[in-house]
Order: sequence, then structure tokens, then C-alpha cells
Amino acid sequence: MFLTPDTFATVIDATPLVSIDLLVRNAQGRVLLGYRDNKPAQHTWFVPGGRVRKSETIAEAFARLVSVELGLAWPLSEAEFVGPYEHMYLDNALNREGLTTHYVVLAYTFTVAAEQPLNLKDQHAKAAWWSVAELLASESVHVNTKAYFDARYVDLNERS
Repeated sequence: MFLTPDTFATVIDATPLVSIDLLVRNAQGRVLLGYRDNKPAQHTWFVPGGRVRKSETIAEAFARLVSVELGLAWPLSEAEFVGPYEHMYLDNALNREGLTTHYVVLAYTFTVAAEQPLNLKDQHAKAAWWSVAELLASESVHVNTKAYFDARYVDLNERS
């Protein structure tokens, strides 16, 4: 179910959004990141993912997001739960002035075959495989993505 922009603005203003982030690794341990085209986290490298929809189970949302974002069929039962995270942004996907965004994020990780081509869709201008060391050292990787791989960044993701 899609919401009208005005209804979605009311939701963003009143509640946290529940989402799933996908920490996708290849056989060499590199992590798939996409360069975000839209807000929040616009113009930064970020892991793929998306919101859980109303009346959608976590397993259904996971399968949908893996399919839509990566073009893969991958069940939740073959992923590992990394943990819950909170992401808070001073902006929003609707680009409405003064409207902040709060996500409660369920992070899951899984490993795909190195030879499997993956192209991020929808909200990303490009995709690339990064080593953990590279993404932690890069100023263009969002702090919320870094927090999945290094606990030093967890407290830094307050409002970015």
C-alpha cells in the first residue's frame, strides 16, 4: 500500500519508520553499497534497504526488499540478524522543510556468490563493493552505514 505524500508526511512527523537494511557481502567479504540519489542520506554511500509496509511481516518485507533492491530471491531464514539500530535525519524523503525522519532499523546480513552480478535499483545512482576498511575510512560513506561495521560510529548517528 502506497501513501499519499500528505499522509506519509503525517506518518514521518508522528512516528518512527520501521525499516530493514541489507548488509550484503560477497565471498571475499566485501560489502555492497549504493550511492543514494534521494533524501535522507542523499549523496552518500549506504547499504541497500527500505521500509516495512503496514500488514507486511518482517520476512515478507525482507524478501520484497531483496527482490526490489537487488533483483534476488533470498529468504529471511538464510540471513543473519545483526541487530536493531536507530537512524535519525534532519531531512526527509519528501523534501519538506522542518520535517525530520526517525528510523528503527532491523539490520540483516548475508553472503552472495562473488560472481553474482548485483545492481542496486530505485534510489541509488551507482553501486560498488567495498572492503570494511575502505568504507570505514571513507568520508563519503554515511555514518549510519559505518555503525554496522564498527561500534565507534553507533553513537555518532544521532541526527545526520
